[in-house]
Amino acid sequence: MSSFGYAAFGNSTPGNLLTGFGFYEPYWLVDFANACVVLHLVGGYQIFSQPLFADIERWFARKFPESKFIHKNHTLKPLPMLPFKLNLMRLVFRTAYVALITGIAVLFPYFNQVVGVSGAITFWPVVVYFPVEMYLTQKKTESWKTKAIVLRVYTMVCLIVILYAFVGPIRGVIVARFS
Repeated sequence: MSSFGYAAFGNSTPGNLLTGFGFYEPYWLVDFANACVVLHLVGGYQIFSQPLFADIERWFARKFPESKFIHKNHTLKPLPMLPFKLNLMRLVFRTAYVALITGIAVLFPYFNQVVGVSGAITFWPVVVYFPVEMYLTQKKTESWKTKAIVLRVYTMVCLIVILYAFVGPIRGVIVARFS
C-alpha cells in the first residue's frame, strides 16, 4: 500500500494517508480506519511472534511443571460441531504481551518508521527464505536442478529488494529521531 502512495505522491506521501491530506471528517470513518489498522497490526504481530511465544511457553512449562494454570487445556464448545481447546496461560500471556508491545510501539513519535524497519527485517526470512527452503527440502529437490537454482535466485533477488527497501525506514527513523 505504501508503494502505491509513493508512486502517486512521491516524497510528499504522508505516513497516514487518511489524515495526511487534511481529511479529518467524518471523524467516525477516520477512527474506524485507524482501529482497523491497529487490528491488522496486532493480528500480524501475533502471527510473526509465534516462535517467541513457543519458547517462552516451553520455559514456563519447564519452570512450573505442576501448575494447572500453565498445563491445563479447557475444551470449549461454542457450536456443537466446533470444539476448541483453550489454555488460560497462553490466552493471558499472549494478550498481555501483544498489548504491552503494541502500547510501547504506539508511544514512539516515529511509529511508521519503526514498523517499516521491523517489517523489512522480518519479511524476507519469514515470507521468502524459509518457505523456499522448506519447499526444496520437502520435495527433496537436488541442489543444482533448474527448479532449485531458479528458486534460490528468486530468494536472492528478493533479499536485494528488501535490503534496498530497508534503507528507507532506517533513514526515516534517523531523520525523525534527530529532527
